[in-house]
This record gives sequence, C-alpha cells and structure tokens, in this order.
Amino acid sequence: MSRLRQLFAAVISFALLTMPVIAATSESLGTLVYAQGAHVGSATASVGSTVFGGDRLSTDSSGTLQVRAGAARFLLKPASNAIFLQDPGAPAAILTRGTGVFSTGNAQAFALHALSAVVKANTNAPTVGQVTLVGANELLVQSVRGALACIVDGETRVVNEGEAYRVVLDSSNAASSQGPAGSGSGHTPRKAGRSVAIYIYIAAVAIPTFIALHEALESPDRP
Repeated sequence: MSRLRQLFAAVISFALLTMPVIAATSESLGTLVYAQGAHVGSATASVGSTVFGGDRLSTDSSGTLQVRAGAARFLLKPASNAIFLQDPGAPAAILTRGTGVFSTGNAQAFALHALSAVVKANTNAPTVGQVTLVGANELLVQSVRGALACIVDGETRVVNEGEAYRVVLDSSNAASSQGPAGSGSGHTPRKAGRSVAIYIYIAAVAIPTFIALHEALESPDRP
C-alpha cells in the first residue's frame, strides 16, 4: 500500500510539473475586441476572448468580428471565414471565405494570406487594406489607406492608396507563355509550377468605403 501511494504521488507531481509546459505550446496571438454573429471554432465569439494560433474565425451573414493582434487589427466582414496563425515574427491570418480587412502601424505587424497571395502593408505608415475572395483563383485587393504589397510567389505588386485590383492567379507553367530564353521577349522564363498573378485595375475605392472601414478599425468607440 505504501508503494502504491508513493507511485500515485509521483504521477500527480509529474502532471503538475508538465501542465505549464503543455499550456505554453498554444501561443496567444490576439484578443477579440468586437464580435456580433461570430464564432471561434464552434463556440460563439465573445469580446475579451484570446485568439490562439490555429483558431478558426467565422461570421454569419450579418455578423462581424474584430481582433486586436499586437500593432494590428483584423476585421472579418459578414459571411467570412479565416484561420489565425503565426507568421515569422508577426500574427497573420488565412482568409478562406468572404472578406477580411486589416489595419497596421508598420509593415511587419500583420499579413493576410488569400489563395497563393500574401497581402501586407508596403511601408511603416498607417495602412488599411481589404481582401475579398471572389473565386477559386481570384481575389479583390483594395488599399483603403497607405500602400499595400501583394506578394505572389516572391513577386510583389504595390497597390497604392485608393486603388483596387482583381488579382487572377494562374498556377500553370508560365514559361511557355513568355517564350523560350533568348527569344527576344525581354522576359526571364518562370519556373514550372509557379503561380502567376494577373492584375486588373478596377477603379479608385469610393470615399465612403474609406471612411467606413477606417472608423470600424480605428474608432475609439471600438478599441
């Protein structure tokens, strides 16, 4: 009986010692500062909840959700889904449906992944950007404030303030469309399998949209 008690005590002690280590493996990335008709996983989202890497965020058809993540804010618009994650050195999210809006104070504060593109602030100036998935290989990138960098397979296109682009992604072999090396096309052939982004300028983003998104992400009434 004495040995059984000793063994039981040893097991309990080991469990208590390892619990903090296990808890530390899930890193906190942000805090929910606004939630209406929104979910984290299958649970209803509530203000003040912590967002961890791997958390799946979603909004109903009339819902919205906003996360404060370090020097950035991320807003998920109605009927949208995203997965929060940790990029090297900064929080990030993968947009899997609908529209996401982010506000940053520097270029390294946040990145929004959509399909094979990564959209982030292009400078350290205050920046607000919006990304919408519109198809299996197409997204809409809008710069509300500041300049955005849209990066596809290592190639960057700057989207200046007030601009909006449809970005069509083609993952087929782009080398054949640019001609063989030495053909006089003036282009360096791409490697097979790389994504090619075709940017189609739409128009300047409407001023009311600027104001609405800016207030939603930066108003003191919604910290």
